[in-house]
This record gives sequence, structure tokens and C-alpha cells, in this order.
Amino acid sequence: MTENPADALPSREHHEGGFRPMPGLDRHDLVGDLRGGPHFGEYIEQVRGLMDRVRLSCPSDEAALAAIARLKELNDLLDDTVVDEWSVPGWVRRDLPANGNITLPPFVIDHADRDNVEARITFRTSHLGGNAAAHGGHIGVAFDSLLGTIASLYGESPTRTASLTIDYRSITPLNKELTARAWTDRREGRKIYVLGTLYDGDRLCAEANGLFLTLKPGQQ
Repeated sequence: MTENPADALPSREHHEGGFRPMPGLDRHDLVGDLRGGPHFGEYIEQVRGLMDRVRLSCPSDEAALAAIARLKELNDLLDDTVVDEWSVPGWVRRDLPANGNITLPPFVIDHADRDNVEARITFRTSHLGGNAAAHGGHIGVAFDSLLGTIASLYGESPTRTASLTIDYRSITPLNKELTARAWTDRREGRKIYVLGTLYDGDRLCAEANGLFLTLKPGQQ
């Protein structure tokens, strides 16, 4: 490939292992892609709020039918906004938590380089596992995203997860800002080994170790 990966705009025909090339992740130094417009962040927040309410909702049949009718109207409205995966805002909006990706627990990256990623993350009510604690699967999604970020930065190439192991050390609370960190352990050829931790103040909630593989051009 002769082009600069930072300038590439992948499509179905041209992509970097199925991911959009990113020149970096320092949200203070880079002007992010603002597709979706100035209200996209509030749009995502309202959807997250809906997910939080639904997670604890026990509606009457009357309320359920009323909500279903409104949700059908909303889905009809949103049908006209659907684009292909290469055009969605929800992975390039570096000005928003989790880059605007509704499928991820919202996190804000404060620092990112090839050796270390530091972030603040909040698991919402919608991430409830039980007894006011975050579901372990959502913790896994968060680690996969953050460890994948450091692996891609370290390898200067898109990566795919080959292995991810999580040790749950204590309860991970909901609706509280937590501290997450990921860093590089070592590299062996295309294999990049990374580590991560999740803290509530001084208390270790979970830690992870992962193996990521750098991809060859065009590899998915």
C-alpha cells in the first residue's frame, strides 16, 4: 500500500482489516470527525437513558403497548437515517464517550500512546448484572475495546482479538466513574500481548490480559 494509512478512507473494497485507519487517539491534539452533527452526542445520551430505564422497567400492559407504538414510530423515523458501517458516526466521534459507539460502556480516553492507555469509564444501569454490580460481560466488552486500542497503537496496525482473559477481583459498581488502564506487555512477531486493570478508587475491580494479532493488508 502506497497511501498514508492516516489518510485512507476504507470502504467495502478497501479497508485495513475491517477497521477505519486512525492517525491517533489523543482527543486533545486531534480534531475528530464530526459526522452526525452537533446534536449526535445528546442523541446517543437519550438512547442510553432509554436503555437504562428499560433495564429496570416492569410496565403494565397498557404502558407497554403505548411504548411499543412510540418505539415503532421512532424506528420508522430512524429507517431514513441508516447508512453503511463505514459511514456511521459511532466509532469516529472522538469528542464523545466511547467515540459515540452506543454498544460500548461510555468511556473517555485521557491519554493514549503505543505503551499506555488511560481512561475513565462508567457502567450504566443498562449494564446491570445483579445486586447493583456491572455484568461481567460488559466489563469484558470494555476491556476488549481498551486493550485492542493499545495493541493497535503499539503495533501501528489494526488488530483482532485472539485471546482475552479477565479476572474479576471485586464488585464493579454502576453509575460511578472508574479508572481503566491498558499497557503493552510484549510483542512476538504479529502477536501483541497486553494487560489492563479496572479500579474503583484504590480498589481493584478486575484485571485482564489479552493477545491481539496485527493484520495483514486486506485481512479481516
